[in-house]
Amino acid sequence: MHGELSHELEVGLPASVVWEVYGTLELANLVGKLLPNLIEKIELVEGDGGVGTVLLLTFPKGTPGLTSYKEKFVMIDNEKRIKDTDVVEGGLLDLGFSLYRIRFEIVEKDADTSIIRSTIFYELADEHSANAFLVNTQAVAKIGEVISQHLLEKQANA
Repeated sequence: MHGELSHELEVGLPASVVWEVYGTLELANLVGKLLPNLIEKIELVEGDGGVGTVLLLTFPKGTPGLTSYKEKFVMIDNEKRIKDTDVVEGGLLDLGFSLYRIRFEIVEKDADTSIIRSTIFYELADEHSANAFLVNTQAVAKIGEVISQHLLEKQANA
C-alpha cells in the first residue's frame, strides 16, 4: 500500500522569508520551541542542516504509535525551495512503513505571499495496512500555522 497526502497553507509572507526557516535547521529549532505538545524534543544527531543531516524526534507520551524516530534530510533544492526528509530509523518504520517522506515546498504566489505545501509520501506493507491511519497532515498543518504566525509576529515587531 502506498500513497500521498498534501496540505497547503497560504501565508502573507514572501517565499524567501519562509524558506529561510523551512530550508534550514531553524525549522527544527522553532518546532522544538513552539510546539512541545506536538514534538517534545528535536536533537541534531549529525550534519549542519544540509543534505545528510539526521535529527532525532521524540514525541510526547500518548502520541499514537510513536515514541521517537530519526529523520534524514535527503534532498534540499534552494532554487525550487523544496526539502525532503525521510524517516530512517524507528517510529513508523517499526510499524510496517518502508517509506515515510515529508516534502516541504515553499511556493511563491506573488512578491508578498507564498504557499507552504507539505506532502507526505508513504509505503506500507499490506500486512500492516491497519496502521495507515497514522498517515495524516495534522502535524505538518499545525507546524505551518505556528511557523507562519511566528514569522508574521517577528515581521510586525521589526
